[in-house]
Amino acid sequence: MAANVESMFSTREKPWHGLGTIVSNAPTSVEALELAGLDWRVIQKEICTSDGLVINGYCANVRDCDKKILGIVSNRYKVVQNVDAFAFTDDLLGEGVRYETAGSLQEGRKIWLLAKLPNEYIIMGEQITPYLVFCNSHDGSGAVRVAMTPVRVVCSNTLNLALNTAKRSWAAKHTVNITDKLCEAKETLLFAENYMSELDSEIQNLERIKLNDRKVKVYQYINSDFG
Repeated sequence: MAANVESMFSTREKPWHGLGTIVSNAPTSVEALELAGLDWRVIQKEICTSDGLVINGYCANVRDCDKKILGIVSNRYKVVQNVDAFAFTDDLLGEGVRYETAGSLQEGRKIWLLAKLPNEYIIMGEQITPYLVFCNSHDGSGAVRVAMTPVRVVCSNTLNLALNTAKRSWAAKHTVNITDKLCEAKETLLFAENYMSELDSEIQNLERIKLNDRKVKVYQYINSDFG
């Protein structure tokens, strides 16, 4: 399966792997859920031995549409449904959110949503389009993660790039109710808009700083010892 993509949609642009549904206009969360093939739920079922003994403390996360086992988790694990992921992002960004891409990876074990933010920025003379990416795993392998990124996520590799290089990110374990953490997420992430606005002027200020030969040598020495 190319790029670990099980199902997805993309707005306007066809992904490099050629998979998914292409739409001309960015959809709302209700439309995006179906277009991305994420209109299914995760149910939790107890695990038993072959002779019928219940294994305490653990359960299986099972996809309701095809009964596929997505992962084995502890009984403290709280499922974040796909529809809840979209609702969280809608609440985080406010009315009128439009989604750029979304989809299922690794046969449903991981999902992502990518929402385009309303403002664009000019950084070093280049137009930068910021997105908010929401990533959730259903197999117990990781926390819910949300980040601000200029990376357009269309596969597993671009998702990892977006999360690993994000300057502003937020995470929540599956043992808490993420809706209770909405204010915390807003404080962490939406200040990133101020960061983006100020980034170009900061870069321009750095460009004006001139280093003489001595300062360059000191800088190189420090990097060689500690870099």
